Amino acid sequence: MINRVEKLSLLSEMIAFAKYDKDIKNIEYNFLLGVARQLEISREDFDYLIDHPITYTHLKSHSERIVQFHRLVLLMNIDEDSSSKGAIKLYNFGLRMGLSHESISKVLYLMESFPNKIVPPDVLIDIFKTQYN
Repeated sequence: MINRVEKLSLLSEMIAFAKYDKDIKNIEYNFLLGVARQLEISREDFDYLIDHPITYTHLKSHSERIVQFHRLVLLMNIDEDSSSKGAIKLYNFGLRMGLSHESISKVLYLMESFPNKIVPPDVLIDIFKTQYN
C-alpha cells in the first residue's frame, strides 16, 4: 500500500498532466477529484495541489506504477481531445515512472483500436506483464 506522500505525489502528477494544455477542464477536474477520493485525499488538499504541486515521489511497486499509468491514459482521453502532444506527454510520464518504452509504445498504439481510445485494464496489465517478464 502506498503512503500519504506517495498519494499526494500521484495526484500532483496527474494535475500536472491535466495542465499540459494550460487549463484543467471541468470533466478533468471531476475525474481528478474522483481519483483523490479513491486515494482518500480531502477536497481541500486536492484543491491546494492544483496551485501548489509537490515533488514527484517514485513508486517502488511496479504494479502501482502501472495503475498510475492507466489513470493517466484515462485522464488523457477523458475529454476526447487527445492529441499527439498528449501522447508524447504520456510517453514521457511513463518513462519517468520507470516503465518500459516498449510497453508504453504498445499501449499508445493499441489505444486507437479501442472505443474512446481507452485501453481496458486487463489488456494494459497484460502488456506490461509481457514486457516485465
